[in-house]
Amino acid sequence: MEEPATRESEMSLSDGPSDDEMPLTLPAEGSHSGSIRKGCDPFAQTQRSKLQHRRARINQQINKEMRMRAGAENLFRATTNNKVKETVALELSFVNSNLQLLKEELEELNSNMEVYQTDSEAINVPMIPLGLKETKEVDFTVSIQDFICEHYGEDSALYDKEIKELMELRQAMRTPSRNQAGLELLMEYYNQLYYLDQRFFPQHRNLGVHFHWYDSLTGVPSCQRTLAFEKGSVLFNIGALYTQIGARQDRSVTAGIDQAVDAFQRAAGAFNYLKENFSNAPSLDMSGPSLCMLVRLMIAQVQECVFERVTLTTQDTHFTSQLRLAQEAARVSDVYMLVQQTMTQPLMKDYVPFSWASMVQVKSEHFRALSHYYAAVALCDHTLSAEEDEGDEEAEKAFLQFYVNVPPGPTLSQVLRDPERRRKLGKAHLRRAVIRHEEAMRVHSLCKILRKMDILQDVLSLTHKRSLDKYSELDREDDFDETAEAPEIQSQTHQKPEITPINFSTVQVTDIFQRLGPLSVFCARARWGPVRVICLQRREGGLGLTLRGDSPVLVAGVVPGGCAAEAGLREGDYIVAVDGQDCKWAKHGEVVHMLKSCSDRGAELGVVTLHSHDTQQVERRAIMLSLGSDKENTRQRLLVGAKGQSSASLLNWNRKKKREGSGVTKRLGSTFSLSFGSVRDTEAMY
Repeated sequence: MEEPATRESEMSLSDGPSDDEMPLTLPAEGSHSGSIRKGCDPFAQTQRSKLQHRRARINQQINKEMRMRAGAENLFRATTNNKVKETVALELSFVNSNLQLLKEELEELNSNMEVYQTDSEAINVPMIPLGLKETKEVDFTVSIQDFICEHYGEDSALYDKEIKELMELRQAMRTPSRNQAGLELLMEYYNQLYYLDQRFFPQHRNLGVHFHWYDSLTGVPSCQRTLAFEKGSVLFNIGALYTQIGARQDRSVTAGIDQAVDAFQRAAGAFNYLKENFSNAPSLDMSGPSLCMLVRLMIAQVQECVFERVTLTTQDTHFTSQLRLAQEAARVSDVYMLVQQTMTQPLMKDYVPFSWASMVQVKSEHFRALSHYYAAVALCDHTLSAEEDEGDEEAEKAFLQFYVNVPPGPTLSQVLRDPERRRKLGKAHLRRAVIRHEEAMRVHSLCKILRKMDILQDVLSLTHKRSLDKYSELDREDDFDETAEAPEIQSQTHQKPEITPINFSTVQVTDIFQRLGPLSVFCARARWGPVRVICLQRREGGLGLTLRGDSPVLVAGVVPGGCAAEAGLREGDYIVAVDGQDCKWAKHGEVVHMLKSCSDRGAELGVVTLHSHDTQQVERRAIMLSLGSDKENTRQRLLVGAKGQSSASLLNWNRKKKREGSGVTKRLGSTFSLSFGSVRDTEAMY
């Protein structure tokens, strides 16, 4: 069912970047190179592509059923005929039943974690990856062509190549490869959306392009005309692709673990960016509670990788090393418990796939069991010497900080030096470990999807058997005392997970539509009159005009009664052509050379005049351009700032009230006035 489209709000000039602060590198005039990045072959019969095909087919069926349901509900409300109401009610029950079956089928596909796991033969607990949001094709052709003709006053046929390139780039980003190239493809398209927004999406008008995206988990379609919806969905897919890359790493080696940690932290950064800069999401997967849950899930998976690295790098079996493993495992259990609490919140409870919730609960129980197992190994397999030494002091200090609360009875120091007490405490830990293992296996058995994951079954069975075997070693026939309750282990980690902020400047792109001219002037938010042709005849006193800046060159002043004034040139005009040669991107010196090289018959100038409507931002950008003599340094200095801008303008698509004073501009007739207080090297009279 199509949702009403809303416009995204624009940030004020004080918060937003000028075009010289753009996040990407501008090309030299006339240069343009298309993207060489391509998506995966949509017809390739890989296991992952088959899964994506099935998801896309189910998404379309869900969309069809929802449209049928919307029509039936409208008819039910509109009719007064009881017989028709009964028929429609019966039809609605069938439609709702079909929808439920489709959503269950999609949930099973979205929960298919094995497709994204590593091919390594090592036995590791599977990670939870996220499937990409699906989208329909978008045809920009007519909308952009109309806008170029109407707004820019140019022949739209001249830009067919650029429109085709944009559509090919969007088509490619629908099927990104599961590697760095796929991430760069999504980043490239996102960065192009910055230019697309500036070129073709004015503040008070809709371009008329509809963006269709499906919820990543439920397949429910959403449709909006605002570009912010497109940006947000692409960012979501960047985070989802990072989760798939993290899940596929071989975590049996430290290099693979480090890559998985990096991928999951970057996924958390992408989801966190959306959470902090997104409002009124049209689909539930990009809502605040959902993104919060995804961030916590990624952090938990990072913590799990940290534990695996510690396990892999701990070659010794010393007492303190085993305590450290126990505390790391307890930390993993704690963070998964936090994820589990987030998944049981009212809005998330019926949204998160049952297999996800089950997997998180299984991991919480599994790692709690491991923490008690390693505590038992530390207590039972290692003894302290009768005489105190430095190593024993370190071990005793670590043990005194091992529990959340000090257990009653003998002091921990006494327990450490009494083998029998150590055995009994270790047995208590193993008892809790076995109980936790059995709970993990019980939860695992209740989920049909998890039961199909052989590797998870192997991990749970092996660790459970290991704890049982260890418990049997410690159990004695004459041990009639009731096993004490093991204290809670204080969770601790040597590496706290970080949320890696998403860095959009890693992939630099060229504005596809750069031939329209510099964004400082030729953008969707600027308004100007038609191109005027001015014929200048050179006199003894010169042309009678002052030029400033470049790309494009501005007429900063006109001598009253001079050649330029008589020809109709006005202060504030921009020179876009000289003798039919386009010079929107021309530097100051190049335009001056062209004017000086004109013959006695004079020069024919093409100029445009910016109007005051909706151009306060453009005016200030133009002033910044005209006064900045070192523009390349300005770009480099503000590169990070431009990408770190307040993202509300990019992602917030709820309608907001106009800011007070936003329409205030300096006026001079029908043109805006430029300050002449600072005359720089780039300003000269001719």
